[in-house]
Amino acid sequence: MPWHHAYFGNLSLTRLLLQRGMATIYAFAFLTVLLQGKPLIGTTGLLPIPEFVKGIKFRQSPSLFHWRYSDRMLDAVSVTGLLVALCAMLGLTDAGPLWLSIFSWLLLYALYLSVVNVGQAFFGFGWESMLLEAGFFTAFLGPRPVAPSVIPILILRWMLFRTELGAGLIKLRHDACWRDLTCLYYHYETQPLPNPLSWYFHRLPKATHRGGVLFSHFVQVVCPFGLFAPQPYASIAAGLCIAQQLWLIVSGNYAWLNWLTVVLGIAGFSDEILYRVLPFIAPYATQPAPLPFTILLWSLAAATAALSVQPLLNLFSRQQRMNFSYNRYHLVNSYGAFGSVTRERYEIVLEGTSDQLLTPATIWREYAFKGKPGDLHRMPPQVAPYHLRLDWMIWFLPFTVQVTAHGIHVPSYQLWFARLLKKLLVNDPALLKLLRANPFRGEPPAILRAQFYRYRYTDAATRRTTGAWWTRELLGEYVGPVNLETLNAI
Repeated sequence: MPWHHAYFGNLSLTRLLLQRGMATIYAFAFLTVLLQGKPLIGTTGLLPIPEFVKGIKFRQSPSLFHWRYSDRMLDAVSVTGLLVALCAMLGLTDAGPLWLSIFSWLLLYALYLSVVNVGQAFFGFGWESMLLEAGFFTAFLGPRPVAPSVIPILILRWMLFRTELGAGLIKLRHDACWRDLTCLYYHYETQPLPNPLSWYFHRLPKATHRGGVLFSHFVQVVCPFGLFAPQPYASIAAGLCIAQQLWLIVSGNYAWLNWLTVVLGIAGFSDEILYRVLPFIAPYATQPAPLPFTILLWSLAAATAALSVQPLLNLFSRQQRMNFSYNRYHLVNSYGAFGSVTRERYEIVLEGTSDQLLTPATIWREYAFKGKPGDLHRMPPQVAPYHLRLDWMIWFLPFTVQVTAHGIHVPSYQLWFARLLKKLLVNDPALLKLLRANPFRGEPPAILRAQFYRYRYTDAATRRTTGAWWTRELLGEYVGPVNLETLNAI
């Protein structure tokens, strides 16, 4: 038995599950581009791609859309990516020759890279780079008939190591509540998009919250080193990483961040461990990899080692960067999430009225978003692993607002937000598809405003008697009443 089989175990089933998992995440990613891409970054979107590519060179941000852009082409990219991802989910891409498998996965990577590199703020989330990096290295796992190599498996473990340790260290360095074990007192209430169980998690005893933080520190700071230990210790470390991610999955909505981390966790297992959990999957025979492919894998390992220098130094830096890519191809990045936890939840609520002249009797009607809190009686939905990009971006807006005892101060407004208001004032049909409900289905509103609230979960008694999930307090106006004529002034 080769030494690496004795140390790492067999990896055929591990590879199979990694490929199926990665294909599923890609499918969700391309689905968000198909359903949300045009109103966000299309020709008439909030941050149009044609505008962006005029001011940046291809070598700075490689993308197919430097060659040509149209909304139809964006749809073609997303549909092609979705179809290839579905083929990979069904095992069609890894049932054929080696070149077909590599080409299919690199195609997924190139298509999604083309979107991310021109997607600006709406595609600037840390899990975009995570998907690109993991997807690129998945291309070299090889098809089903070829014996799996430990090299891409180790590279994916190295990625999981940086993801977990980066998240753990940035927590310990940045926010005192991670050190005094109180961050979970606030997290479930202030996280970007709560889900149906978040309210219940928030109501757990404080001792449970402190224990949860301790478990997080252990998993993210200690367990990652076990990923490079012999079996079964690597599987135990990976299992603990997956367990923590499953806790996050059932308690919140983080798009595909946690699901992708779970998929990366599979790289820590061996077939011997996995077949105990999945005995209904039959083993299959493989043939040795051809020499040119083996040479390619060793070259890939050397390139990964060279690219790892900066991310490794970042882990030891007091100015540790979170979710940072060192190259335009988003390979071998630095990761980390929630270095700081907000103590209060602030929400921007958009309202409109049909009145041309405002009076004390003016009736304001709220716009409803698909994921973010608004209606106090609406149960927070489960949307992950799907990614509601506009909802997330609006969650970020209050971070720049100065809240004082005398009210709020808004230093400036994001360009995309001003454009959002304009599109609501004309009932733009593409943009309205990103919302849950439009209170102005006939004529568009004459005037809009954006109210700034502090949201809190209701207590158990209020929840029981009124059915409300939230209570809120108005702190001020994020945007005062505006119409199409006055909007340009903000």
